Amino acid sequence: MGGFFGVASRRDCMADVFFGTDYHSHLGTHRGGMAAFDREIGLQRVIHNIENSPFRTKFERIFDEMKGTSAVGCISDGDPQPMLIRSHLGTYAICTVGVINNVDELLERCFSDTGVHFDAMTGGQINQVELAAALIDRKADFAEGIKYARDMIKGTATIIILREDGSIIAARDKMGRLPVLIGRNGDGCCVSFESFAITKLGYERIHELGPGEIAEITADGCKTLVEPGKEMRICAFLWSYYGYPTSDYEGINVETMRYRNGRIMANSDRVAGNADGIDYVSGVPDSGTPHAIGYANASGLPFSRPFIKYTPTWPRSFMPTSQQERDRIAKMKQIPVHDLIQDKRLLFVDDSIVRGTQLKETVEFLYENGAKEVHMRSACPPIMYGCKFLNFTRATGDMELLARRVIMEAEGEEGFRHIDEYSDPNTERGKKLRSAICEKFHFASLEFQSLKGIVEAIGLDESKLCTYCWNGKE
Repeated sequence: MGGFFGVASRRDCMADVFFGTDYHSHLGTHRGGMAAFDREIGLQRVIHNIENSPFRTKFERIFDEMKGTSAVGCISDGDPQPMLIRSHLGTYAICTVGVINNVDELLERCFSDTGVHFDAMTGGQINQVELAAALIDRKADFAEGIKYARDMIKGTATIIILREDGSIIAARDKMGRLPVLIGRNGDGCCVSFESFAITKLGYERIHELGPGEIAEITADGCKTLVEPGKEMRICAFLWSYYGYPTSDYEGINVETMRYRNGRIMANSDRVAGNADGIDYVSGVPDSGTPHAIGYANASGLPFSRPFIKYTPTWPRSFMPTSQQERDRIAKMKQIPVHDLIQDKRLLFVDDSIVRGTQLKETVEFLYENGAKEVHMRSACPPIMYGCKFLNFTRATGDMELLARRVIMEAEGEEGFRHIDEYSDPNTERGKKLRSAICEKFHFASLEFQSLKGIVEAIGLDESKLCTYCWNGKE
């Protein structure tokens, strides 16, 4: 994934962009970058690797290194950015969020122009942000260039550009899979992925870009350059997993959606009689916790925290390069509360089950500490398809997905013709999927939120949501 925050102001804005970008740290773990415009210095850019250290510690000296009345910052799980580009459109900084699936095809199109070349990385790969810039530069202005780039890209591209006059161009991706919000205070305007970053820094939210909308942001205000489209497919995982609890997307708060989601799961379990004899309801920290609170409130079962994540020195479970070490650190972070585990029947709610690697470690940890039973609920349907629009689950090939592996083991590739049945708990295939996962992970029971349930919890029409990971529908 990735996130961004930018400001166009009448005063130095580096502090706002530093803290605003830091507020997006939950959206990426690879690199952070900032670019600034100052009338005397011009455009400046700094990029740091944040795999083993968070954004704030890597950029704490930024106030000595850069200054400007306009700036953008980004958190990225992809290529280094922002990039500084010089072309017939002028000199500008650009960052993107999304993924380009047809890189080779687009490269060939660019190479058809005499003299075009790209900076190559290890293995001959190119920076996808540079590729997006090259497509934009094929047109006479930024608005037409962004429209062209988005039409050519198979995937998703939300684009933020800082120009050499200090203005910012913000372009929401064509289908609106990700949010772009605008704020304003007495000195200027800001653009952000996360809504809470706007209000926490003293800005008032004034506009949420529609799907495909392109806007120019200056210290004086926000002007739409390209009107929004009518179709939207905003990512449903924003609410169930990677969105921050205090943020709103399309007017719907993440935390309250998760409470509703848990309540719907609890009601389904009550009707089916699936939660009899449970001692405590718990969430797999952190994003599973609000789903579990909603479940506990609706079911009348007590909520508890049988283990606590120790995060002061291990804020991230993915810091080491090897999966073995990541799993080890994830387990070391879990500190048990024995009185809440010993001889207890525990029902855990997780935000999702992707590969299940760390979840298996968590369940083993609970049994090792005396749990009598561990029941599991997933706050979203079984993940059947790797995301091809964002970086979420992108590093995970389809056959690394737990549900896919179980289907393959059950009946080979023939099973992939019946994914709808495997997702449905009322079919024989659906029951076998859940039973097989229970056996692998030693769950006493397992259930997934239904697609209907999660759509109800979000509160938008299903036609406006991207649910590709669950049903393969674009």
